[in-house]
Amino acid sequence: MTILLRGTATCLLAFFLCIRPTTAQPVQSDQQVLIELERGWNEAVYRQDADFVANLLADEFIGTYEDGTRGDKARELTLVAEFNQQVVSAVQNDFTVKVYGDTAVVWFTLNLVGMQQGQRAELALRYTDVWILRDGRWQCVSSQSTRVD
Repeated sequence: MTILLRGTATCLLAFFLCIRPTTAQPVQSDQQVLIELERGWNEAVYRQDADFVANLLADEFIGTYEDGTRGDKARELTLVAEFNQQVVSAVQNDFTVKVYGDTAVVWFTLNLVGMQQGQRAELALRYTDVWILRDGRWQCVSSQSTRVD
């Protein structure tokens, strides 16, 4: 009887050790990951980190800019590498993220404050970005920005 109780106690102890909570990092939702990617992309532009942005963009990326022009991945990376605007602040807000399986759409507003010809200038842009989940990571295939007056 004592042997049976010890065996049962050992099994119960092993069971509880297996199910106790671990200290692993919490899993982020796709929505959280995509918002972080959007914020990282924005920050990378200001530090002219084209390598960071290159990892976010799919090879078939197409961007439509606020002036109506379009560009591919190469143009986007050139714009990042050559960025030379004096930005005082850049705040992204009003995020809406919808995930449809391995495709997601992210909407947000970017509020910029900077200096232009010695004067303070403010600009608000609304973005719509389309992302696909490819090889276990999100890549942007399309971005559209619209100026908000």
